[in-house]
Amino acid sequence: MQKRMDILTVLGIVLGLSLVLGAIAMEGNLVVFWSFSSLMITVGGSFAALLINFQMPQIKMVFQITRKAFLEEVKDIGEYISLFVTLGQKARREGLLALEDDLAGLDDDFLAGGMQMVIDGLDPEMIRDIMETEIEATAARHRLGQDVFRTWGTLAPAFGMIGTLIGLIQMLTNLDDPSRIGPGMAVALITTFYGALLANLLFIPLAGKLSIRSEAESAAKMAIIEGVLAIQAGTNPRILQEKLKAFASPGERRQLEQKQKEDSTGSEEMVYDHA
Repeated sequence: MQKRMDILTVLGIVLGLSLVLGAIAMEGNLVVFWSFSSLMITVGGSFAALLINFQMPQIKMVFQITRKAFLEEVKDIGEYISLFVTLGQKARREGLLALEDDLAGLDDDFLAGGMQMVIDGLDPEMIRDIMETEIEATAARHRLGQDVFRTWGTLAPAFGMIGTLIGLIQMLTNLDDPSRIGPGMAVALITTFYGALLANLLFIPLAGKLSIRSEAESAAKMAIIEGVLAIQAGTNPRILQEKLKAFASPGERRQLEQKQKEDSTGSEEMVYDHA
């Protein structure tokens, strides 16, 4: 399992900002759209509301969640299938206890935990229940992280409107000076612009990306459960391989089938050479 930068997340944010700022520059002056006080109200005010809505441990998760949104864990289903086939062959040949030597080389704690329970001789239903409970608990933590960003995406436009109201009130106090009405109205609307931009380009899309990641992780862990229980049941490795293919996407399935053909061709050539 590898970690790599999610290029699409970075590209989406950069492209979105570039298009918005580029359109502004083509039609007017970028400096007009800068207001530190508007940022204080929109970003600072919405974050302060998050402190009220969530508990401190949940707020601390924001930084970890943000990092995960930009880094994706690459789980190759093909590698899992190959691993389960190897473990299944060893278990059928040497017994389940022989798999204990392979646990140290597993970089997936969920998989290692499942295999340890198999080696310890736990009942299959108990193993499934424990592992599915862990999946549900992990998904619940992920949903909490998504809720933080969704809530932030709701609060940011609301505080943008609050900033606009503040600006309008200040503008109305200067009605005796017509030259200040236009600039005052522009500054009042900037906070709404900041709130809408942050919510729709950053907070809500990040919540969506985290939701997709959570679903993919849950699906991968369900495949691991099936693999672990199949090894415990002594399922034929070839049947196990075909069963786990169901968890692969059509593209991944084609790659697996192509690899199987290449491996089969290579094996036949080796037999022919020895003959």
